[in-house]
Parts: sequence; structure tokens; C-alpha cells
Amino acid sequence: MSRARKRSASTTAGREPGAGIGRRSALGLMGAGGLLTAGGAAAGVLGKDLVLPAAEPEGTGALALDGSGTAAGDLTVPTYAPSGRRPRHRRATWSEQFQEGHEWRPGGAGTASAELSDTEVFTRGDRSCRVTTHGDGVQSFVRRTGMEPVDLKGRMIRLVLRVDDTAHLDRMEFYLGSRELKDNFSWAFHHHAAKGANYVQSGEWVTVHLQWADVSGAAGRCALSSRGVPSVRSGFTDMSFGVYDDGKGAMTYHLQAVELVPDTTDVFPKGVVSITFDDSHRSVHDLARPVMDRYAMPGTLYNIADAIGAEPFMTVGQMRSLQDSSGWEMAGHAYSLKAHDKSYPELTAKEVDDDFRKLREWLVSNGFTSEHFAYPHGAFRKTRDGVPVDLLAARHFTTARSIISETSESFAPAMPYRLKALTGVNDGSKLGGETLSELVDAGGPLDRCALGGDWLILCLHRIVEGAPAVSTELSTKGLDRLMREIDKRGIEVLTVQEAMGYYA
Repeated sequence: MSRARKRSASTTAGREPGAGIGRRSALGLMGAGGLLTAGGAAAGVLGKDLVLPAAEPEGTGALALDGSGTAAGDLTVPTYAPSGRRPRHRRATWSEQFQEGHEWRPGGAGTASAELSDTEVFTRGDRSCRVTTHGDGVQSFVRRTGMEPVDLKGRMIRLVLRVDDTAHLDRMEFYLGSRELKDNFSWAFHHHAAKGANYVQSGEWVTVHLQWADVSGAAGRCALSSRGVPSVRSGFTDMSFGVYDDGKGAMTYHLQAVELVPDTTDVFPKGVVSITFDDSHRSVHDLARPVMDRYAMPGTLYNIADAIGAEPFMTVGQMRSLQDSSGWEMAGHAYSLKAHDKSYPELTAKEVDDDFRKLREWLVSNGFTSEHFAYPHGAFRKTRDGVPVDLLAARHFTTARSIISETSESFAPAMPYRLKALTGVNDGSKLGGETLSELVDAGGPLDRCALGGDWLILCLHRIVEGAPAVSTELSTKGLDRLMREIDKRGIEVLTVQEAMGYYA
């Protein structure tokens, strides 16, 4: 489902480095070496309670990855651990952490019970807010009205939440407004899929960033222009966190924090686009590169090591040419083509971890020092033996990209091992995915990126000279149009490594 379609489902209710030189030049001077530190190990996934890594005394590398102390099997110590240069945590300028004395209240016909001061399940302080739904598909909410007016100019919203069991979760929304929410903007930020990757998973603390680029609806005196510009960004007195179950059973959710944090419109007033390609297709070198070179726009290529040198994939020499001559990033997608095709959740934790380790070894041994990764098929659910794939990714890489696009990505990412990306961009007819016109037309993701200052990550696959036949193909003509539209809006194009290096 495209981002545009997901938005329609909503209901009512720093400074630059290198003074005197351009941003791309400053990032180029940092180079890959600027992202590496000796012996750094990933600390885990933002928004989860976990211990990582924790080697056994005898040095077997057995890790407790599920937060319960249960070993996930003997995992080999990574040859190349990530640098640990995670994005800087943005401190809140306004915060409600649902500790004792907060003035939020539960409501909605969909609410069966609530504990406003739950001391059993929390991740900050000593309590959180807990609500259980009726199971009838009607909205349940936690809300506060009549607050001192808040200003969202140059700010985004940060939510910290948890769903005990997502089996009956349908969707989540957030409202910001005034006059008892008669005037409001709304964000439909999560629609739970029965199949495929979900940003919100059972029993995990999840962090979500909501930006102006992702507003999905407006009511009353609040309005959005045809290009997605909000009519007002300050003076808000009301907030509401809304949850819908699927109408087939009750569910329990927890709200730990609602905060305002600085966005990056002062640094990137027109946002950033990262153009990424999955699977190492030779067409990226032969057809995409000449188009992107004309605009001096680099890409991030997520590679399958085992496929390199075989048809229809690139050679190592072509990868090096992209990196050394055109400034592209050579990142990781899988070591084994078999593991890629099967998908990591169908493997054991040891099989996945071994694939990660071999991939990093292959990349580094061939001169590719990117610490960034994209999940095969976007899947980061638990492995066959119950270990979350994103926790394994954190042992080897600094970020991991999904294909979730309910909202765009932010600086810094809310959860760097679940980077959001818009996939299936094509200029075909009735192929599914996201059509090029949906992306570039007025009010589409490109406009919202340019006007909201967010980070739009695009996931492409094959480039073709004629008309595309499937949603994973984009024509050279369509790619040129995409580059032209980005250039026309003045949006900066950065590789994932550059973007993350800037905010580490």
C-alpha cells in the first residue's frame, strides 16, 4: 500500500561541519574513516530494553538477545563490530512522561479499562499509562486538553509506546489541536499488517517520530494546503493518542512519553533524499549511474555479496567504480543469495548472525566500509528460534533499513535499525507500489520532504530502458524525471552513510 493510500485512512478526532565549504564537501572530507572507531560495539536498538552484547566468560560469544537472559545459541563474535557512532539523542523541549500527577485521561468508547499510573510495565521513571480496549474496533484514547499553548515550529513529536500483543492491533493515530480538538491535525502513523514487516511489534517499547511532512489529516480551523503545508504550527492546547483494535479481540497498550524535540529544518530546510537500490543489479551501474551523474547525485547500493560477478548482477569492479568515481555508498543486503531469497525470519539466529558476519567481512575485504544494511524483503521479525532480527543486525551494522513507509524517516532516526523507506517506486501502469506521479505531484512525498525538512529514503531495484513490467522496475526516463523533480525543489541528496555521519 502506498503512503498516499495509508494517509487517506485517517479518521477525524546543529550547525554544518566545515565552515566555508559545502555540506557535501564537508561530508566527503569525513570519509568512511570518520565513521569508524576502534572496538566500538552497537548498544542495541533504541526503544528496547536489552543487554547487548554479553559474551560468556569462556568467550563463546553466546548472547542474551531476548531481554530475558535466555541464550540465543553460540554466536561468533563479530569480526567487524559497528563503530557505535549512533545518532545523537535529541533532548525534549517539552515532555510528558506519564509519571505521578500527570493530567492525561483515558476515554473513547473503545476503552474497557485503564491504569493511569501503572507501576508494573514501564521503561522510564517508575510508571507508565496502561489502557485495555473493548475489542470492538472503536477508538480508545489517552488525551489531555486545555494545556498551556505549545509551539511546534521547528519541532517534531516523539512518542514512546508499547503494545503487549499486536494480534488484534489495527492502527494508531495522534491528534494535535485546540478547542477540545475541534481544530486538529492528525497523524495516522501505524497501520498493522497481518503479513509483512510492522514497525510496532508485540511486547517492545517503540519510539516514533511524527513530523509535519507526515500529517495525514486536518479538521476545523486547521488546514493543509494542496502541497501539504499546515495552516498553523503553534498555539496548540490539546493532544490525543488514539488506538483501534481490529474488532476481533481486546488489546492492551502502554504510553510512556509524548514529547516535542527539535527537528532539523534549520540545517536542512528543504529536507534530504537518500536514493537507495537493493540487490546489486547491473542495471544500476549501466543505466541509473549515468542519469544520476548528470545531477551529481550519489546513491546507496545495498549488496548481496554472493551474487556479485554473476548475471544479472554487478562485478566488484563496477561497485568500486560507483564508490570511487561517483561517490556512491556500497552497503550490505545479505551475504548469501539463498539467505536473501529465503528471508532472515525463516532462518535460525545463528544462520542470520553468520550471514551478517560474512557480509561485513566481504564488504571490508573488498574496500567497502559502509556500516549500513537493508533487510532482505524488509523483514526484521524474529528468527525461527525466536530472536529479533534487528537485534542481530545491531551486532554488525550501525543502521538497518526496512521498507516501511507509514511515515518518513527523521533526523535522528527514532529507531535506527528500522529505518523507514518508500519502496516500489515505478512509472508503469497498474503495477502496484508507489507510482512516480504519486511521489512527485503536488502534495506528494517530495513536496512534503521539501516543505517539512524530513529525510525521505527511496528504495529502488532495477532500472530498465523501456516500460517497466513490475513494481520493482523504474525506467531511465522515469529516473531522470525523479532526479529533475528533486533538483527543482532544491532537496539535498545524501547517501545513508553521509546522512548518519552528519548526525552521529
